[in-house]
Amino acid sequence: MSAKNEKFYLVSEDFLPEGMKKTLEAKKLLESYEVDSIHEATRQVGLSRSVFYKYRDAVFPFQHMVKEQMITLFFHLQDQTGVLSHLLSVVAQAGCNILTIHQTIPIQGKANVTLSLNTNGMTVEIDQLLSDLKQIDFVNQVEILSSGVS
Repeated sequence: MSAKNEKFYLVSEDFLPEGMKKTLEAKKLLESYEVDSIHEATRQVGLSRSVFYKYRDAVFPFQHMVKEQMITLFFHLQDQTGVLSHLLSVVAQAGCNILTIHQTIPIQGKANVTLSLNTNGMTVEIDQLLSDLKQIDFVNQVEILSSGVS
């Protein structure tokens, strides 16, 4: 299949076969230079090299897919002074460049915000950013709406 025809799916880790999970572990060891060879990485995680080679170009952690890309996040906020400012500060501290901001007019004390972010300079993993955003007071919901090349 050529690169133009490739389709990607976001799948929960719980549904991945063991071989894919171990391939991800081995790739992480190689990328972090904790091991010197594929042989050593596969041995350490208990995976055959043939399974590693089968999956190595097909399975990637989600955060690797959003690097050098754009993501769009949706937020449901309570209408409180400073909430949006704090949210934008957390995004900026994570190294993301804010491309667009769309906020609805608050109705019954609640507003929706959509942010499009360039993640080229992101200094944290996407799951950490989402966790940090969910911890902000008066942020009721955080979702990834889309991810794509910027």
